[in-house]
Amino acid sequence: MFLKYFAPDLYVQSIYHIDLAALKKRGITSVITDLDNTLVEADSPHYTPRLVKWLDDLQEMGFKVIIVSNNNLTRVSEFADPLTVPYVHQARKPAKRAFAIAMERLQSTTDKTVVIGDQLLTDIFGGKRMGLYTILVVPISEKEQLGTKINRAIERRIMKWLKRRGMLSWEDHR
Repeated sequence: MFLKYFAPDLYVQSIYHIDLAALKKRGITSVITDLDNTLVEADSPHYTPRLVKWLDDLQEMGFKVIIVSNNNLTRVSEFADPLTVPYVHQARKPAKRAFAIAMERLQSTTDKTVVIGDQLLTDIFGGKRMGLYTILVVPISEKEQLGTKINRAIERRIMKWLKRRGMLSWEDHR
């Protein structure tokens, strides 16, 4: 069934609602995360103290993390370099290549890697095609480029199909 490639394994409000201990328990050691509207607002060059703490928590728990973004080198490097987080820019998600590069850099395997992102058509579809555990987060902001707005319209339709078939459930870990 084609829809299974769009069904995230987990759907939460934000990265801060992800139970990191539960990920660790399932054997996850590596995190591939999107940037825009997953970690920060689209095009925001600023990371928050809360995000820095979340990234520190990941490291303290033994997770390796990499940002995989469809955005350009300038955007991604200006965000990631000060945080010393590795990245793959112009990833062309949902293409498999960027996910494979990220796993190679993390020295990880599909059974030990999670993909976290805000888009079904790029992050979740790409991760699922690679056989990765996937977590969908609600976009941080409605500020998006035209291509993303078009994707969102398609995603709303897919999400309705997934919900009707019991393939999308909301988890709230407050």
